[in-house]
Amino acid sequence: MRLPQLRRRTLLTGLGAGMTTAGLPRVALSQASTWPNRPVKIIVPYAAGGGTDMLARPWAEKLQAAFGQPFVIDNRGGASGTIGAEAAVKSAPDGYTLLFTPNSALNVVPQLRKVNYDPAKDLTPVARMGDIVGAYAIVASLGLTTMAAMVDYAKKNPGKLAYASSGLGTTTHMRLEMLKLRTGVDILHVPYRGGGDALTDLLAGNAHMMNEIVIYPHVKAGKLKLLGMSHPTRNPEFPDCPTMTELGYPNSDVPLWNSLWAPAGTPREVVAVINRKVAEIGATEDMQRRVREINVALPGGDTSPEAVATFYAADTKANADLIRDAKITLG
Repeated sequence: MRLPQLRRRTLLTGLGAGMTTAGLPRVALSQASTWPNRPVKIIVPYAAGGGTDMLARPWAEKLQAAFGQPFVIDNRGGASGTIGAEAAVKSAPDGYTLLFTPNSALNVVPQLRKVNYDPAKDLTPVARMGDIVGAYAIVASLGLTTMAAMVDYAKKNPGKLAYASSGLGTTTHMRLEMLKLRTGVDILHVPYRGGGDALTDLLAGNAHMMNEIVIYPHVKAGKLKLLGMSHPTRNPEFPDCPTMTELGYPNSDVPLWNSLWAPAGTPREVVAVINRKVAEIGATEDMQRRVREINVALPGGDTSPEAVATFYAADTKANADLIRDAKITLG
């Protein structure tokens, strides 16, 4: 399968060095000074109740308070996030429609099947919004309390364990493929329209494993058991759960990171205004506490749109390598 080339230069050149307002025409400065003067829609390309939705809602609340206009969540679930992404691409590039999405709709699914948009040409990065601190969890009723026990069971019972994901080509799907690649197990993949739907079936016993932040309350309740963290460090809330690296599977995390995007052509100064406000909000103790409570880590370092584009390019390459090595297809 021939993978599409990421047009990173398009992303970086489109943003240019002009993410500040210096030197912009008077009309552009006027747009920045009046935006927003009406409600802003944030498209979340998954059903309500999943990890992306859980993170998008406190951000919408904070942005609404900061700008004095409603920031309204519009859940557009289906097709592994591509329905919502396409809706954002087709929206007017005026700063009043934004896309809040995990990376998979932009750099996994487009490498596995044809989609009706090109992220490198049709979208403009705005900001990183938070990285999911995920973990592999399994239903406690199976009595498999460690990763080693699960792997041993799966090898003796190929195809009997079912893993619920947010959809084909999502990062939670890719995490299963990485687990299978690293451990050699055969686990059935069961895709859903979002993490909320997947969790419902997991708790009903129709699936056995999952890897998303919606699992954690049910781990605390004793219904699920953590096996290994898909994150470089242990989760302070669950300090006894080792990382995949500690378990002997280095370079197996498959980052699930969320970001904010705008339709291509959105005024650069409006993108800059949003980016600066996101950075300000993310630096507050209250926002850091709120995302920590849902097991999300805010990115550090350079948070500019250009940095998002660079990170996106590197992550696209890493997912391309996994798709190749694990021979992943959607058919």
